[in-house]
Amino acid sequence: MRAPFQEGSFPFPVKYGYCAVGRVDSGPPDLLSRLVFCLHPHQERFVAPRGCLVPVPDDVPPRRAVLAANMETALNAHWDAGSGPADRIVIVGGGILGLLAGWLAARLPGADVTLVDIEPSRRAVAEELGLRFALPDAAPQDADLVFHASATASGLTTAIGCAGPEARIVEMSWYGEGTVPAPLGGAFHARRLQLISSQVGSVAASRRARWDHARRARAAMALLADDRLDALITQEIAFQDAPARLPAVLAPDWTGLTAVLRY
Repeated sequence: MRAPFQEGSFPFPVKYGYCAVGRVDSGPPDLLSRLVFCLHPHQERFVAPRGCLVPVPDDVPPRRAVLAANMETALNAHWDAGSGPADRIVIVGGGILGLLAGWLAARLPGADVTLVDIEPSRRAVAEELGLRFALPDAAPQDADLVFHASATASGLTTAIGCAGPEARIVEMSWYGEGTVPAPLGGAFHARRLQLISSQVGSVAASRRARWDHARRARAAMALLADDRLDALITQEIAFQDAPARLPAVLAPDWTGLTAVLRY
């Protein structure tokens, strides 16, 4: 799962990142001075193939445009899920992916969408995006569709518990090399539940015949034209301050959503 243009490998040293927004200062005339998004590691200047650049629309500010890769992941998850109007939808895990998946779900006509998270402070941002909020012990049941994005075994247990008969649970979490126990006994078989994976590396099968990665990336970028999504960026760090401030962002007890580097 190497990022495009990555150098080195984890844990460190590694040149990593895939959410860069910048202004073109050399290249094809039609792109000069335009803001573009690129799946490129963090640095002040870089050279990238034109095919790797996604123009940023005028109604999407550059700071918010860094969310494009996450929005693309959330969009692909909905295609994998087959979500639709009037569905009762639960999202377990209120990180950036869960919130974006919830925001997309809340735009479906008549959909009833609830975010479930262990952190009570997520309520404010959930409600800002048009979602209900619940702690795990009050999570809704009998959902038509559940997205799991907490990357924890307890979250997956909650997600399975939220699903109604023959409902689909879409696993968006990235667990890395870890092994995660899943409670597939009890009601899992009795309710005939579906547990499916969603991963952004491939366009969802339901769209693959007509959509390529470039079309999907442009669509995700256009979806960011909503001022409410600024609530998902909770910290801004000057690039020169990154060595001192990034350890706190990477720490397990960090409660922010997205930290952006400002050049």
